[in-house]
Amino acid sequence: MEIKDLEPRQGKVDLIATVVEKEEPREFEKFGKSGKVCNATIKDDTGTVKLTLWNEQVEQVNVGDKIQMTNGYVNEWQGEKQLSSGKFGNLEVVEKGEAADASASVPEPKEPATVDEVLEEDIVDDTVLEKE
Repeated sequence: MEIKDLEPRQGKVDLIATVVEKEEPREFEKFGKSGKVCNATIKDDTGTVKLTLWNEQVEQVNVGDKIQMTNGYVNEWQGEKQLSSGKFGNLEVVEKGEAADASASVPEPKEPATVDEVLEEDIVDDTVLEKE
């Protein structure tokens, strides 16, 4: 199935798409239970659609990942179609994106230098270098 073919209130959605955007997760409480929800945008060759991520899916899915939705459901919220795994669907990451791999290799930020360290860098062989 392709994104262009999705219709509101449609079930049994099976598709593969790439996550191109992910919003900040929000926490909620319903029926005395707390949870997380997050919107993402996925795309295939035919278009884009919002993907609603629930609870553990929020941490599972990242920008750049290729996901496979099986037995998903399309809702409509404020005139915009949204795809979700719903109660009976399954969302699986079939390929981790480059964004997830790149973040693992980013070096730790360097602590700002103290005044003493800056002064030490300016001294070579006990000779103070002139600053321009």
